[in-house]
Amino acid sequence: MKDITLKPTTLRSATASGRICLGAEGVALVRERRVDKGDVLETARIAGILAVKHTAAWLPHCHPIPVLDAELRFAFADDALAIEARVRTIAATGVEMEALTAVSAAALCVYDMMKPHVATEVLRIEDIRLTEKTGGKSQFGRRLANARAAVIVLSDTVAAGKKPDTAGKAVAEGLGQAGFTIAGYEVLPDEPAQLDTRLRAWLAQAPELIVTVGGTGVGPRDKTVETVRPLLSTELPGLMEAARAFGQARTPYAMLSRGIAGLAGNTVICTFPGSRKGAEETLAALLPGLVHLIEVCRIGRPHPGGYT
Repeated sequence: MKDITLKPTTLRSATASGRICLGAEGVALVRERRVDKGDVLETARIAGILAVKHTAAWLPHCHPIPVLDAELRFAFADDALAIEARVRTIAATGVEMEALTAVSAAALCVYDMMKPHVATEVLRIEDIRLTEKTGGKSQFGRRLANARAAVIVLSDTVAAGKKPDTAGKAVAEGLGQAGFTIAGYEVLPDEPAQLDTRLRAWLAQAPELIVTVGGTGVGPRDKTVETVRPLLSTELPGLMEAARAFGQARTPYAMLSRGIAGLAGNTVICTFPGSRKGAEETLAALLPGLVHLIEVCRIGRPHPGGYT
């Protein structure tokens, strides 16, 4: 199955629809509950809900996910029965296949119950399709155009040439894949004065994003947080809270990160941990929020929720 370990969980919803042709007489039988095998609509509803719960067992590449809500609706046409299914979850992957499977199973159930009553040439399942989905990358953007980012790595050992940088390069690569132009990448020792000088130099160029990588731990030379905080005009604690929560679900050590984030003018500054895994997880957790924040700050349009 596809690796989704770095995808953030969001509220996701999918709606699918389809129809089964029954002919006018078949529709009347279902509507009047005169089918030999029982109540068609309620039986098909149960079949659809059961199918939602078993989708991962039927489709090899579907991930098992918690189904938080599943609902099937039916509507009569002159010669057909319309079926609609909506499924919701909070997960790292969507529920499109669950909704489609629900409609398919419900339609098959109707077919099975109606085949003694409707001629084969009339009985037909058709037009099963996804009609709507929300959540995930379709709703929360993870790409940005025309935005610049600078990446500053803080590490005594990397700056001294004793080991290669992997965390900072992974962040730069991830930002590039998200549409950022990497305006700068540099490695500094864990010296607060040097970091302060370079941050002020970058802020003078007003990039949309500055990411520091390293120096957020509890070591005696981990002073990134102390250096960055005085430069922030508006702290955004929710960003790093989200990153720590995301990391905490993957390693208990994420709780030890002291990373902060905020605005320095119109530039967003985020302090990432120095390990490659920690940096990658932090970027994965923050990217949707960063993309949205930078779009709002840069364009200055009113936010749908009311803030500007």
